[in-house]
Amino acid sequence: MCAQFEPNPTNLFLRFSRDKLLDQYWPRLRSCVESVTDEQIWWRPNPSCNSIGNLILHLNGNVRQWLVDSFSKGEDKRDRPAEFSAQGSMTGKELLGKLHWTIHEGVQVINRLSEADLIARYEIQGYHVYGLEAVYQVIEHFGLHYGQIAYITKMLRDQDLGFYKELNKTGRAV
Repeated sequence: MCAQFEPNPTNLFLRFSRDKLLDQYWPRLRSCVESVTDEQIWWRPNPSCNSIGNLILHLNGNVRQWLVDSFSKGEDKRDRPAEFSAQGSMTGKELLGKLHWTIHEGVQVINRLSEADLIARYEIQGYHVYGLEAVYQVIEHFGLHYGQIAYITKMLRDQDLGFYKELNKTGRAV
């Protein structure tokens, strides 16, 4: 983005998307992963559920496929089934490192997108979408699975994560 922010719909959408991913979801997800053991990262309540580790691999694949590779016209090398079948193959630190790099690349992509990129058509995962839809899908999808990771972390730790401690009892900022 340019040094001076121009409040038009394209810039507002891209800034909000970047800030949501980088300043809200990512630090909270990282905090969750850093607060549990490597064993807990791969815990599943039953075979039909995903572990924190699976969700991180899945988010990494999604951000890379829908944002990094699609807008950079890179080769899509995603192996989506492997994201869900992995079992204890990486430590929490390794998972966070992998996702950190992908988010960094994704933010670089968001920072260079234009209105033309958002109204261009892309084929991603067999879907024909506009660029705006691709960005929105990544942010919405990340929020969904970050929420699952936060829920699993709360369940494993049996404590509030403190992500909204700045709000008083009425839900207003203090």
